[in-house]
Amino acid sequence: MKIATFNINGIKARLPAVLDWLDEAQPDVVLCQEIKSVDENFPREPFEDRSYNVETHGQKSFNGVAILSKRPLEDVRRGLPGDDEDEQARWIEATVMGDDQAVRVCGLYLPNGNPAPGPKYDYKLAWMERLEARARDLLAEEIPALMAGDYNVIPQAEDAARPETWTEDALFLPQTRAAFRRILNLGFTEAFRARTQAPGHYSFWDYQAGAWQRNNGIRIDHLLLTPAAADLMTECQIDSGIRGREKPSDHVPVWIDLSA
Repeated sequence: MKIATFNINGIKARLPAVLDWLDEAQPDVVLCQEIKSVDENFPREPFEDRSYNVETHGQKSFNGVAILSKRPLEDVRRGLPGDDEDEQARWIEATVMGDDQAVRVCGLYLPNGNPAPGPKYDYKLAWMERLEARARDLLAEEIPALMAGDYNVIPQAEDAARPETWTEDALFLPQTRAAFRRILNLGFTEAFRARTQAPGHYSFWDYQAGAWQRNNGIRIDHLLLTPAAADLMTECQIDSGIRGREKPSDHVPVWIDLSA
């Protein structure tokens, strides 16, 4: 089962690019972030024509997450537990039925948090506390599960081409990285680093200042796997090449293969 995470940066602007990638990569499941669309306006038909089931948790002009799946989806839930007043569309989860077993997939768009310090950074850290609580529950269920998406976290210095330029940014502050490590240390596997330890691998390049051309990127799109899911992983890659195509997102897909 090929599962990808992809911050598409607006479904209306990126639809042709996303469809081209789907036709080429043929993922079974895609966890999308920043769809920037309310549910009723999401263009379902092109995906359904490609045999994808579509589940969205949208928000006008901002945020928004979705699941595209060629396999049946069950028990779809929207919104990260822990704060009934949080109206931002940043979390969606469902059970995907594989050939041999089910996998719980959770798609997330973690808050950016800038400027820090400030209320936006406070929201980011509070959201990460709620994420940790959900992570604990997933582990307790002892099933194959993953939390994948745009974490807006640069875990280590080697995950940025120029880490010195990020020292005051919410994505790289010590509190942010510590919150991310706390989740990992519960028993999760960070899929890409489990397969590739070398620096120079990124999933985001800004549109400004020729960042893509100079490979001035950061790695902020992650897949965290429970032990039961990590045991099933056979591959993890970043499809970095699509960043150089026409009208791309500033993010690229990261995907894993699970023998499920």
